[in-house]
Amino acid sequence: MNGLAEIENIADLVRYIRRKLIPVYGEGETDGMISLIFQYLKEWSKTQTIINYDLPASPYLKEKTEDILQRLKNNEPIQYILGKVNFYGMYLDVDRSTLIPRPETEQMVDMIVRRFSSKYDLRILDIGTGSGAIALALSRNIPFSKVSAIDISDKALIVANKNAENLNCRIEFIHADIFKYDIQPESFDIIVSNPPYICESESKDMDRNVLEFEPHNALFVPDNAPLIFYKRIAEIAKSGLTENGSLYLEINPIYAEELKDMLKNTGYHDIDIINDIYNRERFITADLC
Repeated sequence: MNGLAEIENIADLVRYIRRKLIPVYGEGETDGMISLIFQYLKEWSKTQTIINYDLPASPYLKEKTEDILQRLKNNEPIQYILGKVNFYGMYLDVDRSTLIPRPETEQMVDMIVRRFSSKYDLRILDIGTGSGAIALALSRNIPFSKVSAIDISDKALIVANKNAENLNCRIEFIHADIFKYDIQPESFDIIVSNPPYICESESKDMDRNVLEFEPHNALFVPDNAPLIFYKRIAEIAKSGLTENGSLYLEINPIYAEELKDMLKNTGYHDIDIINDIYNRERFITADLC
């Protein structure tokens, strides 16, 4: 099978997609993309797609599939192509104004949920919310929590607000520059952030689909100030957290120990560095007492 003209049914179309994508992405990632494509175009689950293998592939379906394949060929992330991402059991809208939420960030959310899901009425702040992924996941999984979220990007906040509406979540979204924003004393029980932490010099080793499509202001920090966001967050969180408040941060493994020392010198206690699912030092947690 060489082209779309020879495709008759869904099974043919799946084989066509696999032939195009496997040489670039491998079998596992290709199968994941096929599931996403049919979920997006037909609202089918993986099982439904298989069940419907004998159905004819319409000209519209073939045309839309070819468009997706061409955009993938140009290194555009499939999450931006489809405008959707699955994060902690939620389907969220994303676009090029927001980072694509990663599995590591889901892990950080899960750490918080496991610790606090039996608590009630917690006040939570998400700094640098982007699509709202962290704020929404915590709002949905920590009972009766009051969640606020800050971002400097107007466009990102439009996406985050839409996600909150779609999920019927009440989040207080705040447009602010964290370097000019002060938190009221003892306003929050938990402050969480996945701030920019990749040094500009590290960009040479990154994939094109990240460098050419994801927002650089949400990714990179200057080489001469790798902890610039963490220092500011630690400063305002020290007064903004309640007496027993907790800080959760996603981090660059290169600076894990330096960040731990900085938090200790700022007055935090019970500071833990935690590895991610890939066994890299990816998170720091700290309490005020």
